[in-house]
Amino acid sequence: MGWLKRLFEGNEQVFIDRLVEQARLGVVGTEALHEYMRTNSAESAAQVKKAEHEADEVRRMLMDELARSFVTPFDREDIFALSRAIDDVLDYAQTTVEEMQILNVTPCDSLCKLSELLHTASSEIHLATQRIREHPGVANDHARRAKAAENRIERTFREVIANAFDSAEDVKGVVAMLKLREICRHMANAGDRADEAANILSDIVVKTS
Repeated sequence: MGWLKRLFEGNEQVFIDRLVEQARLGVVGTEALHEYMRTNSAESAAQVKKAEHEADEVRRMLMDELARSFVTPFDREDIFALSRAIDDVLDYAQTTVEEMQILNVTPCDSLCKLSELLHTASSEIHLATQRIREHPGVANDHARRAKAAENRIERTFREVIANAFDSAEDVKGVVAMLKLREICRHMANAGDRADEAANILSDIVVKTS
């Protein structure tokens, strides 16, 4: 009956540990993305992909553990949704690099700024996951800071696209603008998913307080 005892006792800390590790890899991946925007280096692009693949493996283990345990530190749905949102941030980071390479888009100051803000949001999500259990109020503060970073991503996205439209004077300029818009949209989507992760973290704080 040992398996039945383990099923009901569970190991609550393992879920938090997996989420923290996922979020940490989100920081690693978005830092590599920012470095790619600064240097256009193949090594940085590879680091984004590596972080995304490692985070996928952590998420797979988390989902397996979630399926085999009845005891969790907070709602199962929130664990699932938070893990998915963090995973989506890295997915969009990877597709940003892939699209830039496919479309032959060179990093620029605008993309560098967006990547910096995304890295900030990811860092705040990571800090929030680290503090969600022992210091929920502090975790909520970090979640709010992540949301603030996402708001700045959205404003920057709109400014970049508006400027790109204004500067497109010929067919070549329009093509460049459309490519830039596509890349910026990937990064804005990543910001949206960071915002979703922050919302879930705040919900957890409310439910467990």
